[in-house]
Amino acid sequence: MSNFSRQIRFSSSMIRCLQYRISRSFTTIEGHRPTIVHKQGLDILHDPWFNKGTAFSMTERDRLELRGLLPPNVMSNEQQIDRFMADLKRLEVNARDGPSDTNSLAKWRILNRLHDRNETMYYKVLIAKIEEYAPIVYTPTVGLVCQKYGGLFRRPRGMYFSAADRGEMMSMVYNWPAEQVDMIVVTDGSRILGLGDLGVQGIGIAIGKLDLYVAAAGINPQRVLPIMIDVGTNNEALLKDPLYLGLQQHRLDGEEYLAVIDEFMEAVFTRWPHVIVQFEDFQSKWAFKLLQRYRNSYRMFNDDVQGTAGVAIAGLLGAVRAQGKPMIDFPKQKIVVAGAGSAGIGVLNAARKTMARMLGNNELAYESAGSQFWVVDANGLITEERENIDDDAKPFARKTKEMGRQGLKEGASLVEVVREVKPDVLLGLSAVGGLFSEEVLEALKGSTSTRPAIFAMSNPTTNAECTPEEAFSIVGENVVFASGSPFADVDLGNGHIGHCNQGNNMYLFPGIGLGTLLSGSRIVSDGMLQAAAECLAGYMTEEEVLKGIIYPSISSIRDITKQVAAAVISEAIEEDLAEGYREMDAREIRKLNKDEIISYVEDNMWSPEYPTLIYKND
Repeated sequence: MSNFSRQIRFSSSMIRCLQYRISRSFTTIEGHRPTIVHKQGLDILHDPWFNKGTAFSMTERDRLELRGLLPPNVMSNEQQIDRFMADLKRLEVNARDGPSDTNSLAKWRILNRLHDRNETMYYKVLIAKIEEYAPIVYTPTVGLVCQKYGGLFRRPRGMYFSAADRGEMMSMVYNWPAEQVDMIVVTDGSRILGLGDLGVQGIGIAIGKLDLYVAAAGINPQRVLPIMIDVGTNNEALLKDPLYLGLQQHRLDGEEYLAVIDEFMEAVFTRWPHVIVQFEDFQSKWAFKLLQRYRNSYRMFNDDVQGTAGVAIAGLLGAVRAQGKPMIDFPKQKIVVAGAGSAGIGVLNAARKTMARMLGNNELAYESAGSQFWVVDANGLITEERENIDDDAKPFARKTKEMGRQGLKEGASLVEVVREVKPDVLLGLSAVGGLFSEEVLEALKGSTSTRPAIFAMSNPTTNAECTPEEAFSIVGENVVFASGSPFADVDLGNGHIGHCNQGNNMYLFPGIGLGTLLSGSRIVSDGMLQAAAECLAGYMTEEEVLKGIIYPSISSIRDITKQVAAAVISEAIEEDLAEGYREMDAREIRKLNKDEIISYVEDNMWSPEYPTLIYKND
């Protein structure tokens, strides 16, 4: 295959997500069928899965023995949302527990109470106000939630498997009431965002991610399961805290640790063979090892390694477009990367593969692509001279013979590297807030690019390598800026806006999960992940990217997820991995054209609609 034809194939995969026409309908949308319940009266009102609050019709109130238990006025969905929003605005301040309880945390508490009493309304509010509330249920507020989770815990949500449960997990998994689980997000709490080891409190991140799976991807909330694997903690403050909810012992390591994770994986896939497991916030030491250990035998992926990489690739391709160049010029970009943890290495591997694919996908192309990266960690520039270099970082170590020509040496500082390399892109995945100092940003002004890009991707907000104000004021208003957590756009004066793009993993992981689920693929392949990233990269219009807007608005997340899921399904079909889902068997799914795949995805996305409830006595 010629290099030109490879480029054409690359471009065609990017436009898979742009197909909108609907020609067939495949399944009924979940939630529209009547639901049989075996409870009445107060039991229904106390069940968040079935409670409708004031929206129960009068006939349902009679049928379910609710008459007299609710105020007489039957409220519409819109009235319920309006009433909740009015209460929320009034309670934002009053809900605080004290000076340390921020406004965002107060909002989280109020939303969580709604979730506890009426799950359908909770997701109605979240979807309707996704741009406002995604930062509350997810980053950055979820970081604060995890730090304070011991005090916030009110009712169990999810499951906890611990080192003390060894030998019991196969039976424990049947304690979860759902007969079908489509999506699990699991963490061991060892590296929550950039906040370090939070132990059992890290379950907050799994809960937040699954809220986005429901809101963005339409995964049925009764088929999601957040899980914490508690193997201890090395956080000394938690080990000494008498109120800590987890195991107060140091973390297991080595074969003991692997034995726990192995038993967990066998247990959940034994009960739910078709479930998808997303690994979340595992420390770098284990993130890659566990991914390689399980990815070819289970339906699983690691969002920190693969999701972050995909979002970064989409942004990097968008930055090329923002320079007025075609995306196939990506292999010419000089990229300085700050951070060599699981996220940093994941992005490097994905970017190198993308470049190599554009250059011909052979050994020479792969070697050439590797020369476009300069990786700086806590000890400075990584070169071949580094002692005890991490195996995952070794492929990106700069060759000694190149260093002399560039005036750099082993351990060179970030500012020295930026000054000498004059990169097109400065990519931060270090979890070190303020790392892109004034000196570093001043050095970037010497970039050979007409429009340098700064990606301050570390979460939460306090860990961002720099703010958009710093980037635009120091480097110049022509810079392309992206961050991991949300920042407001910057008013540059004279009617000009400095756009702050949030490179949020929620653009990809819901679509990757949904696409894998609906395709029935046995694994989550590199090609499926690449298709997701290319779809996101192609989502923005030419006019938008030339303004420096390289990621879409969070308000479009359901449509973005639909397009990404369709691209993942198309790639699974092309790789002969698709085995179908429910009524759509492998032969049927392979017959679908692009328009029909979009329709198939849309028809299988759950929406928060109150079902008609019918009581049946046991």
